[in-house]
Amino acid sequence: MLLKASILSVATAVVLAVTAPVAAHHAVSAEFDSTKPITLKGTIKRIEWTNPHIYTNVEVKEPDGTLVVYRVEGAAPNTLFRQGWRKEDLKIGELVTVNGIRAKAAGSMNVGQATITTADGRKIYGQGAGGGARGPAPQ
Repeated sequence: MLLKASILSVATAVVLAVTAPVAAHHAVSAEFDSTKPITLKGTIKRIEWTNPHIYTNVEVKEPDGTLVVYRVEGAAPNTLFRQGWRKEDLKIGELVTVNGIRAKAAGSMNVGQATITTADGRKIYGQGAGGGARGPAPQ
C-alpha cells in the first residue's frame, strides 16, 4: 500500500510539474487585441533573447517627430530556434517593418503576433507554436 501511495505521489508531482508552466502562461488574447493591427517602420534598438518570450525593441519616429520604442513580443527562444529563427537574424540598428497587433492595455507599446520584415525582404515570424512561426523566410 505504501508503494502505491509513493508511486501515486510521484506521478502527481510529475503531472503538476509539466502542466503548471502551461497553465501559468497567458493566452495571446489575454494581452493583445486582434482587432487592433499595427504596422511599424523603425530601427532595432535591442533584442532580448530570454524566456518566456523574446522581445525585439524597435524605435519608431512618430508623425510628430518623437521617437517611441515598441516592444515586439515573440515566442520562447527554444521554440523559435527549433523553427529556424536565430538570434543573429536581426541586428541592432537594422531597419525593419513590423506587422502585428497592439496590446489591450491603454498606452502600452507592446506588440504581439508579429512578423518582422528586414529592409532586404527577409521575414522573421515571431509567433509561437500554433501561431504560424516558421523562422526566417527562404531567400
